[in-house]
Amino acid sequence: MLDRITNRADYDRLRQTFRWECPEFFNFGRDVVDQRAATTPDRVALWWVGADTEHQVTWAEISARSSAVAQALAHLGLQPGDRILVLLPRIVPWWESMVGLLKGGLVAMPGTALLTARDLKYRLTTSDAVAVITDDDGADKIDSITEPLPTLRHRVLVSNDCRAGWHAYEDLASTAAAPPDQPLTRSTDPALIFFTSGTTGMPKMVLHTQASYGLGHAATGRLWLDLGEDDLHWNISDTGWAKAAWSSLFGPWLCGATIFVQYSKAKFQPDEVLKYLTEFPITSLCAAPTVYRYLVQLDLNGFRPATLRQCVAAGEPLNPEVISVWQRSTGHTIRDGYGQTESVVLCANFPGIEVRAGSMGLPTPGIDLAVINEAGNRLPSGQTGALAVRVEPNRPLGLFQEYWRNPQATAGSFHDGWYVTGDCAYTDTDGYVWFVGRADDVITSSPYRIGPFEVESALIEHAAVVETAVVGKPDPIRGEIVKAYVVLAVGCQGSDALKSELQEHVKRVMAPYKYPREIEFVDHLPKTISGKIRRLELRRRAAQE
Repeated sequence: MLDRITNRADYDRLRQTFRWECPEFFNFGRDVVDQRAATTPDRVALWWVGADTEHQVTWAEISARSSAVAQALAHLGLQPGDRILVLLPRIVPWWESMVGLLKGGLVAMPGTALLTARDLKYRLTTSDAVAVITDDDGADKIDSITEPLPTLRHRVLVSNDCRAGWHAYEDLASTAAAPPDQPLTRSTDPALIFFTSGTTGMPKMVLHTQASYGLGHAATGRLWLDLGEDDLHWNISDTGWAKAAWSSLFGPWLCGATIFVQYSKAKFQPDEVLKYLTEFPITSLCAAPTVYRYLVQLDLNGFRPATLRQCVAAGEPLNPEVISVWQRSTGHTIRDGYGQTESVVLCANFPGIEVRAGSMGLPTPGIDLAVINEAGNRLPSGQTGALAVRVEPNRPLGLFQEYWRNPQATAGSFHDGWYVTGDCAYTDTDGYVWFVGRADDVITSSPYRIGPFEVESALIEHAAVVETAVVGKPDPIRGEIVKAYVVLAVGCQGSDALKSELQEHVKRVMAPYKYPREIEFVDHLPKTISGKIRRLELRRRAAQE
């Protein structure tokens, strides 16, 4: 286990000396969860709180239930390497399923409940998924898909009700524990696939191996989150996003910490966060910057949760003024961290080290993070370039294996001995990294990354739209909002009613969070000589509004 960082001297020492070690065989379910169950079976691994009930799940319970899931799926004929879509909210079966799939050598594909039937069809068919584990809401969407799903052989339902054509999850999870002779998984075996948005196509499949997340997130949990066995860690995140894997599964459990989970079907209420921080012995809080932006708008006078010792943020750049207000009001300085769906934490404001508001912090020990130019050469401090991770001669743990079934995208990100993140940044003379912006056009709105192409494709389906370009517009709460510039078909007139109609259309065919919050009708779109839309010009225009 990595040593915790308590000051700059600790950081500098680890930065100089730490090297990743990767065993030939590794499985997070067996080597972490089952080992915790063997040594501390009665310690609480998961503290789950619902609207009117709560449940503390021990290491022994999560170990047994996840093994039962792995065994049951094997009995259904699922083989190591098969892809399984996991579409569940923040309920205990999500953790049981994720660990069970890892134990069985299956490839988990977490998805958010916000996905539409169209989104799900794309994910199921692109990945050749053989099974899905979901609740009633997800089952409704899956069953509404009328097109063939030729590879989908098994549907597993987490519900108190029965549904024709679906296996009952509880029947699977309550069977006898799996025997100890389950097939071993190599560190390089596939383990997870996340779908991430791009600018020139539909979402790409980000493939992680057993060790890249299962071991790589030791840096996330130990160095950045600074967790130990006595911590109760609360990460506010949808289970469909990589942030949940970071901070609601791998990072905390690698450190033996207890994960706090609050679940409600109601819309997010910022004041509820303060309530839970006060009523439960939570020691560590992780949330997207959007959450903190809402929290600092509340009355924080007298808010001093007795057990809370630290706060961190990730998912998008955190505004310096939010850090300042939160610190003045609560006494806690938010430590920002940076990483991607494709990685573990790459850069962070580590504990015990000066936080420079607005900076992403310092490179993670074990990660050779640098700002480079187009030729792949390191740039000196103060110069803006591409943020990249060195992968030759030694590739660090914590990076994804590839964009699965997309060699062109993989080659575009791995070249000249670097993994190029797609972000632009610069460093100062003390090594702190400062985010400048995306090198491409992906929109970061709250914790979500939204590909313009997806939204544009949905808008184009409407009869009134002849052409459109989607960009991110700066927003004080969400970081960015989705704005669409729309050229209308002949005979169509722009109006507020048509804007609302287009917004509702996007919400129907895509995950609702992707809809354009602003629409501007234009006569034409700016383009290059070759006919490509100049989104940079549109982004500048939106930023000046």
